[in-house]
Amino acid sequence: MSTSDQDNRLQWVERVSHLMDSQFRVPGTSWRFGLDPLMGLIPVVGGLPSLAISGVLILTMMRHGASGQLVIRMLLNVIFDTIIGAIPVVGNIFDFAYKANDRNVRLLRRHYAEGKYQGSGKGLILLSISILSIIGGLIIWGSYELIRWVWAYLQ
Repeated sequence: MSTSDQDNRLQWVERVSHLMDSQFRVPGTSWRFGLDPLMGLIPVVGGLPSLAISGVLILTMMRHGASGQLVIRMLLNVIFDTIIGAIPVVGNIFDFAYKANDRNVRLLRRHYAEGKYQGSGKGLILLSISILSIIGGLIIWGSYELIRWVWAYLQ
C-alpha cells in the first residue's frame, strides 16, 4: 500500500482528531487544545460527545487496518482520558493536557509505518462498542450520584 493511500485513509480521522485535541492555540504560546476539554466543562454530560467521537474514530481506524492489539491500546487511551476527565476540576485540567485522539492517530501512523495491516478489525467492533457504552453509562451514573450527593449536602 502506498503512502498516499495511507494518507487518504487517515485524512478524515486526523482532521476530527485535530479538532477535538489541538484545533486552538493559546496566543503567544505553542500550547494547543481542542473541543474535547471545552465540552468537558459542561457538567454531567460534557464528556459523552467526546467519548462518542473517540469511539467513532477508533471504529474508523479499525476499518482501515488497525490490529486488535492496537485497537486495545487506543481504547485504553480513551478509557483513561474518559475516567480521569470525569473527575471534577482535576479532570478538566487533565483534558487540556492529555490528547487521546492525537495519541491514537500517532499510534496508527506508527502501525502503518511498520507495515502491520490486519484487515478490517470487524471482530473488535462489538467489543469496542460495548466497552465505550459501559464507560458512558458509568460516567452518567457517577455524575448523577455526585450531583445527588452535592444536592443532599447543600440542603
